[in-house]
Amino acid sequence: MDTVTLLALALAGAALLTALVVALRPRRDEGAAALAARLDQLAAQQSAAQSALGEQLRRQERALTDAMAARMETLDAKLNAGLLATTKETQGALGEVRKQLAVIDAAQKNIADLSSHVVSLQGMLSNKQARGAFGEVQLRDLVEAVMPPDAYNFQATIGENKRVDCLIRMPNPPGPVPVDSKFPLEAYNALQAAEGDAQRVAAGRAFAQSVRTHIKDIATKYIVPGETCEYALMFLPSEAIYAELHARHPEVVADCQRVRVLPVSPTTLWAMLTTMRAVLKDVRMREQAGVIQKEVRTLMQNVTRLDDRVGKLQSHFDQAIGDVREIRISTGKIVDHGGRIAAVELEEPAEALPKA
Repeated sequence: MDTVTLLALALAGAALLTALVVALRPRRDEGAAALAARLDQLAAQQSAAQSALGEQLRRQERALTDAMAARMETLDAKLNAGLLATTKETQGALGEVRKQLAVIDAAQKNIADLSSHVVSLQGMLSNKQARGAFGEVQLRDLVEAVMPPDAYNFQATIGENKRVDCLIRMPNPPGPVPVDSKFPLEAYNALQAAEGDAQRVAAGRAFAQSVRTHIKDIATKYIVPGETCEYALMFLPSEAIYAELHARHPEVVADCQRVRVLPVSPTTLWAMLTTMRAVLKDVRMREQAGVIQKEVRTLMQNVTRLDDRVGKLQSHFDQAIGDVREIRISTGKIVDHGGRIAAVELEEPAEALPKA
């Protein structure tokens, strides 16, 4: 029996009681006694109905409370499990982000180290051997002063076990650049020591022939297709030799260009090495930039993954808020329902009836 039925029975009993009082008032006293007994019976039934109604309401309230508690426990468990899983995933993503940032920091440090390889002409010329020596010693001083340590090798082996004085390791293209420092000074010294026009002409021819022979040897030994650059450098240990060659023997310079052997003096070699160093720096910076770009792409993937997981976490929170809102609506309805039940006024039992 539901609450509405019980209330209807209670109201019907009250109405019946009132009708009986009005209808039986003119009757005799023996009828009044029977009426009183009937009223007592109705009052007892009404009291029993009220007790049953109260017990049913209490049972419904307990059942609703238990259901709400079970629902809250289930919701709590789901929310805690979701939060725990999302927190673990977020921590893992943050760990990956930290690793990628460490790699980026290392790449930036490498770029800073490459930028620190700066050398001045004054520092190069401060070496006593570089100012006064010839050949290999002067070449070594120039290369070591200008180039980074991993960009060259002295006495490097190329081709068929040929040893070149210095090999500048440039990327392809153009490839490693061989440098020869064994310039024959005897012919030049003889040219400088010549007296008279005839001796100077003969010494000049001997000097030109010596240079031609030397550049052919360089081209044959040190220009290795597929292994080295297509050009080689012939190091002249004196600016005076370089000037003599270009000023008075242009045909020899043309022969050098034809066999792809370039004569360089200390000053021009320094300029070429500086250019090579800039090229190496640019190549390595591009390599490091590629590493940074790769790591940034990986970082953005991790950030996107982190954003997705934060979105899932937000959806869990939104679901929890919606469930709590529905629970609040249900509790509000229960409170309103209880208020309406409490507001019902029932008639007094037989003691309130007037005597006939």
